[in-house]
Amino acid sequence: MLTILLIAAGRTEYDCQGRIQGTLDVPLSDDGREQVRAGADQLAGEHAEITALYVGPCRSAQETADILADRLELKPKTLDKLHNLNQGLWQGMLFDEVKAKQPKVYRQWQERPDTVCPPEGETLREARDRLKKALAKLTKKHKTGTIALVLAQPLAGILRCLLRHEAGEEVCLAECPGQPLWEAIPAPAADA
Repeated sequence: MLTILLIAAGRTEYDCQGRIQGTLDVPLSDDGREQVRAGADQLAGEHAEITALYVGPCRSAQETADILADRLELKPKTLDKLHNLNQGLWQGMLFDEVKAKQPKVYRQWQERPDTVCPPEGETLREARDRLKKALAKLTKKHKTGTIALVLAQPLAGILRCLLRHEAGEEVCLAECPGQPLWEAIPAPAADA
């Protein structure tokens, strides 16, 4: 049986400011680096059997993976299909700015994010389909053991829902307070 160790990238300044990050290359904040270092120590103690570390191409995920790779003695492998959800023209904006400019769309985006596509962005369905393809390749390559995937939010939340077979409305579109930095979830069968 294969286990996916889903690891959310550490906090960025955009998270602290309440900005929509999307595919923008935002580095970890100092607090985010500390968060990841503390998580890496705990992770190394509990999941020493990780055989591979895959990471999305965004800077926060890359920096998170680098910290983890050093602690876990693994080499991160970047997969382009693990890029964060493209939030289009909303990227870089404060959540409050979107709320003020488009209150009805914003409310719908918070309540039913699977029904809204930011202008020039990507839908949750498109992101889910992309993740399914990446996951199918990984489960075909790795039949057993534990592999780690480092993703930025909200892509980490989308994958969490996909692995747990939950609906898309469970996705946090920003940093999710109270969400664990990492979570071990059984992978779907390679032919599923």
